[in-house]
Amino acid sequence: MDSRPRWSDRRRRTLLGLALGTVAFGLGAIALPDEYGVTSMFLAALCGFLLVVATVVFIAIPGPDTLRTLFHTVPLAGAVLVVAVLLLLSTDADLRWLWSVIAVAAAAWTATAVWETRRSGGSDGGP
Repeated sequence: MDSRPRWSDRRRRTLLGLALGTVAFGLGAIALPDEYGVTSMFLAALCGFLLVVATVVFIAIPGPDTLRTLFHTVPLAGAVLVVAVLLLLSTDADLRWLWSVIAVAAAAWTATAVWETRRSGGSDGGP
């Protein structure tokens, strides 16, 4: 028997809301005229993507305090930092300020996650 705790009502409502959004926007993509249908199709795809991501996160991190666990996960913070730096290096001057701010925030997140992980004695930042 699995000793995982039951999912909270908030998790169930989140998944249900994303599933309903996927269906509603998917139907809107069919029923709405041209530009509204395309927008609705993209929103349906976004809801579907977020539904899959939320399901994976909820399965990977059981129990309460999922957001805190994600914030203290060093590999996730490092990956965000790498992507932010790559986008900073590849963008033109118009958006360089935005990616600079995001890269600095990602560096702070990574440093905090590493510090919290070392302070608590964990090896991977997980639960």
